[in-house]
Amino acid sequence: MEPVRVQLSRKKGWKLPPDTVSVARPGRWGNPFSVVPEAPPGTPVTTRGGGTYIAMPSVAAAVAAYRRWVLEDPAGQRLAEEARSALRGKNLACWYPLDGPCHAEVLLDIANR
Repeated sequence: MEPVRVQLSRKKGWKLPPDTVSVARPGRWGNPFSVVPEAPPGTPVTTRGGGTYIAMPSVAAAVAAYRRWVLEDPAGQRLAEEARSALRGKNLACWYPLDGPCHAEVLLDIANR
């Protein structure tokens, strides 16, 4: 069975399915590009939790920036190489709705191609 994207939930009783890895922030696999429409694209922003991310105007722009980063930036390429071994064959979970763009799709593609 091909790995799929799973939407995380805070509903009572919901549990991460078997063979599923959370790729949400904060965490190793989280997208460093965040939707902050009021900030100029590419601006570093700090969240309430203290994390620093790079502002993007939309989810689609953040996912596109993430894809470019893992394909072109040395740090992103290292992460992609780690994803190939650590995430291969695993379902990936994030908070974004399943019917829209999400960086988990990028990781699924990298890990399972």
